[in-house]
Amino acid sequence: MWSSLRRAAAGALAALAGLSAATAGAADCKGTLRLTLDTGSMIAAERIAGILKARSIRATFFIAAEPTYDGGTPLDARWTGYWKARVAEGHAFGSHTVNHWYLREDRPDGILYRSAEGRSRVLDRAAFCHELADVGDRFRTMTGRGFDPIWRAPGGRTTRNSLDWAPGCGFAQHVGWSKAGFLGDELPSDRHPNAELLRKALANIRDGDILMMHLGIRSRKEPFVDVLEPLLDGLTARGFCFATMMDRTG
Repeated sequence: MWSSLRRAAAGALAALAGLSAATAGAADCKGTLRLTLDTGSMIAAERIAGILKARSIRATFFIAAEPTYDGGTPLDARWTGYWKARVAEGHAFGSHTVNHWYLREDRPDGILYRSAEGRSRVLDRAAFCHELADVGDRFRTMTGRGFDPIWRAPGGRTTRNSLDWAPGCGFAQHVGWSKAGFLGDELPSDRHPNAELLRKALANIRDGDILMMHLGIRSRKEPFVDVLEPLLDGLTARGFCFATMMDRTG
């Protein structure tokens, strides 16, 4: 019996020590940032996941069934292990729509929805809900976990109808990004080299900012992931901690 009590006491002390360490870590934070990641081409997805895991940083992923670098989508079966691993790490997940088209304007019959190539259709309320919810249904089938009640419109562009309808589709909060949190990974690298994007981010990001980047951009010649480690390490050195969009701080 005494050995059991000693083990229980040791376990309780260890738990208290862990809680104290966690509390001390939170107290050390001089500000909280939220890193958000849109799927994009997925070409840097594995590398980004490794960088986050090595630093115990939890992020928020916004997932669309958009084309990946290999001609598939982020919701193909080949990505099942990837997403299951991210779920196990405690990240947050939201909808980035099925097709990753752009919400252009409200019309009497719905929302004009247009692709980057110029194709368009009008979404009524049911079709809009499908655009948000279908990716979450597929994600749940892959991982056993549904999306959090958050979404991000492609390009961050919303309409009045989309904001009014989304809560009824199960997505109460639209998540944009802060001005300084636009990391620029989708900009042309000849005019916006990594070194300059890194310098601006480290100089301008402030407490409470939402940062935005992608899991790969096909058009950028200089992959932004090459400076992700110095960016995160530099922000950590400034005293920032990281939280997901679903975490409550303060």
